[in-house]
Amino acid sequence: MLAIKNITKTFGEKVALDNLSFNIPTGSVFGLIGSNGSGKSTLLRIISGVYEPDGGSVEIDGEPTFENPSVKAQCFFISDFPYFYNNSTVANLAELYRSLYPNWDEDKFRKLSCIFPIKTTDRIINMSKGMQRQAALMLALSTCPKYLMLDEIFDGLDPVVRQLIKKLLIEMVTENQSTIIIASHNLRELEDVCDHIGLIHSGGIVLEKELDEAKLGIHRVQVVFDQEIGEGVFSDMNVVKIQRQGKLLNMTIKGSADEIEEKIRLLNPVYMEMLPLTLEEVFISEMEVVGYDIDNIIK
Repeated sequence: MLAIKNITKTFGEKVALDNLSFNIPTGSVFGLIGSNGSGKSTLLRIISGVYEPDGGSVEIDGEPTFENPSVKAQCFFISDFPYFYNNSTVANLAELYRSLYPNWDEDKFRKLSCIFPIKTTDRIINMSKGMQRQAALMLALSTCPKYLMLDEIFDGLDPVVRQLIKKLLIEMVTENQSTIIIASHNLRELEDVCDHIGLIHSGGIVLEKELDEAKLGIHRVQVVFDQEIGEGVFSDMNVVKIQRQGKLLNMTIKGSADEIEEKIRLLNPVYMEMLPLTLEEVFISEMEVVGYDIDNIIK
């Protein structure tokens, strides 16, 4: 298990992470989402041992990650802008990683070299953004890490390669019980592959749940009444948002689906339908609760 305990990190006067705590279960694909500047990339760097926290600790299977070579050997981090030396190729980096990572799998490396359309002797710095990400992922998967941290890994990739990467990540978890943490703004892609999510804002945790549980706790309801009604009739429900389009009300409500339906039925609607929320809608709803929405941004 990966335990994040009261992590604080500042850069000058900027507080990037503020007493952040939660756990990431082993063998999960964890989607790390949040507003711009919320601290996602900083957190990944702390988890992988690149940054030292100012306070608190990150422990992997009970051991701290910072300046711990044995733990780092089980981890791999791909940043949002992977860095390569001018002469770096997939081939010479593979030679380096063979000596650094005890779980390096030569058969997997050969297989991935055939799957990805990359010439292993070409300089990576001359490749496109998307091809550089594929090169980094080829190498990462070949190290067979127990913990893989990915920052905006889907950025710059075409739809076919995105599907391929999701398939490879799921295989990695299934075969090795690895734990994958993906920070991304592309919530549609995360929804396909993640089973847990963590939502952070202003350096703090807003939500940490299984993805299905997060969706079950909040609902989008469309309802029509045959006469005008005030919003006060919904005072006994945890209504996050109401939008009116004539007689049609689009409502976002937190709580049990059965309880919400029962209470609205008592108001004798002409029409009512409960619709599943996407991860993007869950994100928007939770962020509205903490005051991060378009109305506050453009004030």
